[in-house]
Amino acid sequence: MTWADFWSLISILNGEATRANCRRLAEELSRRPVPGIIGFAERHAEALYRLDQEKFGTLPVAGMTDEAGAPFPQSADTFLYARCAVVAAGQDIWEGAFSDAGTFAPYTSAEYDGEWLLYVPDQAYQLATGKEWHRLTRYCFESYSNRDGWPHLRD
Repeated sequence: MTWADFWSLISILNGEATRANCRRLAEELSRRPVPGIIGFAERHAEALYRLDQEKFGTLPVAGMTDEAGAPFPQSADTFLYARCAVVAAGQDIWEGAFSDAGTFAPYTSAEYDGEWLLYVPDQAYQLATGKEWHRLTRYCFESYSNRDGWPHLRD
């Protein structure tokens, strides 16, 4: 799947990875041949992997502080969901984040929880085939897996 095809499909979300929007995307994706679903999963994993960088992961959760009033750090899960929200926001936001981490910052808020986007490829595959998908992608999208994005974590 080309990046243009991926972003065209992402536009179905209208900028937000709500449950309903992600269901619509999964339904649309399920109408494609299985290699298209796999291609979407690969692009999605790569998009998340490329955002897996220290400059984004160390941003505090927008609008949250701890008991002492200090910025509240993102957990591995909230960082993953924020990256999903940035992808759901579309190509312009995703690309803009790389040159300005401030573009990423608002998506750390619970208001932009992108978790539902994680399940789209699996839902599409199940809708298309009637089978559960146990998939692996070339890129791991779990937080802190991009060693180039987290230089101090390198072995």
